[in-house]
Amino acid sequence: MFKAWLVTNDESGYKADFRELNEERLPDDDVTVRVSQSSMNYKDALALTGRAPVVRKFPMVPGIDLGGVVETSSNPAFKAGDEVILNGRGLGEDHWGGFSELACVKSEWLIHRPKAFTLAQCMALGTAGYSAMLAVLALEKNGLTPSSGQILVTGASGGVGGFSIALLSTLGYEVVASTGRLEETPYLKSLGATEVIDRAQFSGPGEALGKERWAGAIDNAGSHTLANVCSTLKSGGVVAACGMAQGIDFPASVAPFIVRGVTLAGIDSVTCPMTQRLAAWERLAIDMKPKYITMIAGQHRPLSEALNTAKDILGGRIRGRVIIDID
Repeated sequence: MFKAWLVTNDESGYKADFRELNEERLPDDDVTVRVSQSSMNYKDALALTGRAPVVRKFPMVPGIDLGGVVETSSNPAFKAGDEVILNGRGLGEDHWGGFSELACVKSEWLIHRPKAFTLAQCMALGTAGYSAMLAVLALEKNGLTPSSGQILVTGASGGVGGFSIALLSTLGYEVVASTGRLEETPYLKSLGATEVIDRAQFSGPGEALGKERWAGAIDNAGSHTLANVCSTLKSGGVVAACGMAQGIDFPASVAPFIVRGVTLAGIDSVTCPMTQRLAAWERLAIDMKPKYITMIAGQHRPLSEALNTAKDILGGRIRGRVIIDID
């Protein structure tokens, strides 16, 4: 038996329960992992509470991140005792995820723990840190350098936003943070933001082409925010779209793309190819300072408190990241 959060959706409604399950209920894949840590992402909060249709089949164990130790494996690339991590790949959506003492997953999804980090640090980074690194790599791939100009980060108080600021500032970029929680200004500046602005200026309908300001951006909001960011990018600017906290719509004009040659780069952290995943973790090992991991993800909560943590995230009561301790 093992403990896990199980989400069901039947005639009694949508429900998340913390319960004991039999190992026979685990998915039939080739590596079993004793999970030591997971983390609470925005998507996990939606899955636990049912606020959005994240879960694609039921019953489901949420948790899009997991780190732990291999117990059994039929793939010689992973042996009992190996420390491994996993981000995305449909965990918590259509494959049982990390809010569980045990997980059974496909070996081709796993990464051996990067030597630069502990398992807890890997989960502190999790999908948020890994996505932020993918976004930075996208900006670099499209030609941005610190001399290009200011980089805007929206949703700055969240996990992806915080890690984006830390990475960009470490690399020498001038970062402007956009947030709906201006009381977090000292925290955001401690991560390296040179300026903090109110997200309200981006959250409503805007012009097809606004005044040019940003050389690039990392956006976690979508909807009107992403449209307004695109319209205020400089000629040749680049925005990496990581999230959709404001909405999945994109009420924009083609003008920024045609008149100013703006590039919109989508960041897919779920099905990202292994080569790109490894490249992102290799760069995190180089560019992510340990102090920022602690600053952004200093909170630990037990697995039993996952649902309450999800409600806190959706209620805007949590800054940065929360590590979920499974043991």
